[in-house]
Amino acid sequence: MSFKKRENFQASDTLLVLVGSKNPVKISCTEDAFTRAFNKSFLVDGINAPSGVPDQPKGDDETLLGAKNRAHNSQQVFPEANFWVGIEGGVDEDASGMFAFAWIYVLAKNGKNSQSRTGTFYLPKAVAKLVKQGVELGKADDLVFDQENSKQQGGSVGILTHGVVDRSEYYRQAIILALIPFVNENLF
Repeated sequence: MSFKKRENFQASDTLLVLVGSKNPVKISCTEDAFTRAFNKSFLVDGINAPSGVPDQPKGDDETLLGAKNRAHNSQQVFPEANFWVGIEGGVDEDASGMFAFAWIYVLAKNGKNSQSRTGTFYLPKAVAKLVKQGVELGKADDLVFDQENSKQQGGSVGILTHGVVDRSEYYRQAIILALIPFVNENLF
């Protein structure tokens, strides 16, 4: 969708969801999640919305803030949408090592918002070492696994599960969980 055609969108009955990223995986899984959750079609597009956090967020708070910022910054750019979605991947560490996860933040035109977090998975030591040195996770995966632009494909989760769970599937479930208050408005 071209953002120059705002009048065309306003005349349409199709609801618009704007993702705060141009990453095709994030756009595609958002479209699938909304379609499944609401059992109807949506027009989903993405824009490069700033996260306001480092390229590789660390910890829950920083990662969730990145997702919120992407949704709110998308709303500022294109307030005509019906929903704005921020998806932000992060890393953290515990006694077992470094693990990855993502936060999803959904903002609706009526002001309601919701969030959900994906599951976590541990990263190989070689990848964790590069991330600790300041390399973004997607780039670290590319270097360790001899990939190119893996974050716009299966991502870490796809590489490490040998494609059993790809990045799209990984995010999709969390997006659907974040939509619970919107598909159950009488309960929330």
